[in-house]
Amino acid sequence: MQLKTIWQLGSNNPENPNNLDTIRQWWAAIADTEITWRQRLIPASGDITELDWEPQRFDEIFEIATPEIRGITLYWRKPNSPTESNTTVQKLELNHTSQELYIFPKSQQQLVIRVALPEVKYQRIEINNPAVLVEKNIILFQDATQLLEVQIKLTPEQLNQLKEKLK
Repeated sequence: MQLKTIWQLGSNNPENPNNLDTIRQWWAAIADTEITWRQRLIPASGDITELDWEPQRFDEIFEIATPEIRGITLYWRKPNSPTESNTTVQKLELNHTSQELYIFPKSQQQLVIRVALPEVKYQRIEINNPAVLVEKNIILFQDATQLLEVQIKLTPEQLNQLKEKLK
């Protein structure tokens, strides 16, 4: 599976209709799910990776109801709201890994909206100067000062990926 699916209005990409369909399915699947809704102005460089997505004053968290795409317009409702909200888009970018949809409204071309599922917070364990043991597809890190041992089992494919990254 690809990491990103991009649909753009007027694109000649033969996958454009399929990409919109993939995004349509994701959008519909988040019904009744708590999401974060964050809007930011696109920087002059146009690179949205430069944006600060940390929570800000007007960001919203709500359970999205009846999300659907009709044509090139996204529709949704907020809980207990009789009104249907919508935005017509010029571009949609779905990041499958982080489960984030970047919405580029047609009417406000300097704006990007990020709809995301709640962030997963991972617990981080820090090990300094561990003993490293390797056997077949298992890597074992041992930290004698913390009396901590971390065992990682890798598939052959993951092991090959790790070897490539360590080169």
